[in-house]
Amino acid sequence: MPPTPPDTSMFDGVPLVDHHCHGVVEQRVDRAAFEDMITESNWAAPRGTTVFDSQLGVAIRRWCGPVLDLEPHASAERYLDRRAELAPEEVNARLLRASNIDRYLIETGHRGDDILDPAGMAVRAGASADAVVRLERIAEQVVERGGAPSDYPDAFRTELREQLRGAVGVKSIAAYRIGLDFDPARPSDDEVRRAAAAWFSEIEGGREIRITDPVLIRFGIWSAVDERQAIQFHIGFGDPDVDLHRCDPLLLTAWLRLTRTSGARVMLLHCYPFHRNAGYLAHAFPHVYCDVGLAINYVGARSPQIIAESLELTPFDKALFSSDAWGLPELYHLGAHLFRTGLQSVIDGWISADEWSAADGERLIRKICGENAVVAYGLDRSPAHVSTGAAA
Repeated sequence: MPPTPPDTSMFDGVPLVDHHCHGVVEQRVDRAAFEDMITESNWAAPRGTTVFDSQLGVAIRRWCGPVLDLEPHASAERYLDRRAELAPEEVNARLLRASNIDRYLIETGHRGDDILDPAGMAVRAGASADAVVRLERIAEQVVERGGAPSDYPDAFRTELREQLRGAVGVKSIAAYRIGLDFDPARPSDDEVRRAAAAWFSEIEGGREIRITDPVLIRFGIWSAVDERQAIQFHIGFGDPDVDLHRCDPLLLTAWLRLTRTSGARVMLLHCYPFHRNAGYLAHAFPHVYCDVGLAINYVGARSPQIIAESLELTPFDKALFSSDAWGLPELYHLGAHLFRTGLQSVIDGWISADEWSAADGERLIRKICGENAVVAYGLDRSPAHVSTGAAA
């Protein structure tokens, strides 16, 4: 007899907040494009191989196939054929709604023109959505509008405040651009002006508008601290643009000491393979939260182990759920499914060992699914909330 899957009825009626994700694409995608969106590699699989031969690929065939009227474990070819038979809008609506995610916090800084915005996601998913703005993109938008380097500090702060009127938090990709081993100190406005002058000069010389200067990136982060924001940081696993050894959250320790009493909240995203380190920081610093979002889809059937490890030190009031999904609705559906079944499996084990009560498990589920995100982002106070129950 096959093993019985965990009973996830503890999740019934518990709102699920995906505190870090992006939007879905809404056009047909061929196999190459689909496989590109289910790997963190920047390159196609070697000739004669397929990205479907992975934990994520197997999970898509197992858990997303039935949502599209296929038998579990249908072949990759049959899965993609069936997907192509349906309109992109229907594929998105089926999989997003099957995820039973109630609220999406959507960061649009990566290829934002290619994906549905928060309002579009709310409609397609029949859920609620809020925006999270990317600090590095704000810096680039300030430069795109023109102006003098001497005006950059005030121009950035003004633009940040304006965008925060329609957002619940910010994200930094410092891990990609400069690593997390950056100088933790707040840069002065004079330092920022000098760095801006150098950046403007490079752009005038033909360089693309892409922020990489450590002073300017630190300035953006500190500006968000001054606004007492929820600040998301990419941590750990990602595409080959990151130097993984410079993405360990422990590198933020000195900066966390400086910001402890600032009123800002720090969200450590993904964290694999540094999820135990992230749990330590959430344990040690009152303003730090963490998740294992991106990892869950990619480890697939191994997700219960990663979830359990992430909860060894993380205070239960500091653990969050995210999918980090971009582009494909499969990634939202799987992120939610694997999170629920993985967490339930872990809790069931603790209850069976007489370490936990069922009430303890139910309380943890409520906290991770949504209560912690509501507190960390101040969601009940947010004017950026968009809600719809309309059909797609």
